[in-house]
Amino acid sequence: MKSPGRQFKDAIYEQFARIGKAVSSPKRLELLDLICQGEKTVETLSKETGLTVANTSQHLQTLKTARLIEAEKEGLYVKYRLADEMVCEFFRSMRLLAENRLAEVDMIKRRFLEGKQGMEPVNRDDLLKRVAAGDVTVLDVRPTTEYEAGHIPGALSVPLDQLQKILAKLPDDQEIVAYCRGPYCVLAVKAVEVLREKGFNAIRLEESVQDWRALGLPVETS
Repeated sequence: MKSPGRQFKDAIYEQFARIGKAVSSPKRLELLDLICQGEKTVETLSKETGLTVANTSQHLQTLKTARLIEAEKEGLYVKYRLADEMVCEFFRSMRLLAENRLAEVDMIKRRFLEGKQGMEPVNRDDLLKRVAAGDVTVLDVRPTTEYEAGHIPGALSVPLDQLQKILAKLPDDQEIVAYCRGPYCVLAVKAVEVLREKGFNAIRLEESVQDWRALGLPVETS
């Protein structure tokens, strides 16, 4: 017979383990990362992750059962959003822990970025000063809905699939800084490649809007 104290501790850690089980899948982690950017439908998440709608729904249900996300039906669609901003903070902390403890993370990133120009980390403080002074053009290359949910002050919303259309409107005498969902999002990588091919002086900002918010830096919504 377990003592009351032992029963209490077993019950508590069993509940903690529900979170661990919910985020034990790489695809569920990716889904959480995407939902941190703003609420999304199953169809959008399916397209972003390369999963079928059915598999996406199953993963989302697991996250919902662990109360990490919530769902709300709007017309014909069901939209998923974070149950609490603490979920995004939890995901970011886990990401930072992996970066700090797992050398493989840095190896994979360096291998992917090897040979690509303009991918060096941008100094946040320097960027803030240059944005305020109008010395750089900052592009948010995420989908418009994510930009509206939160973006770096002064950034222009230019989704990657629309970048080619507005190249003629971009200043060719100013450095362009592109950012997206964080250090493992490839949207900004592709944007910088396109811009550099067209002769622009473009670089990538690794940090996401969530990183800026966590660091106490200003974030705008629209």
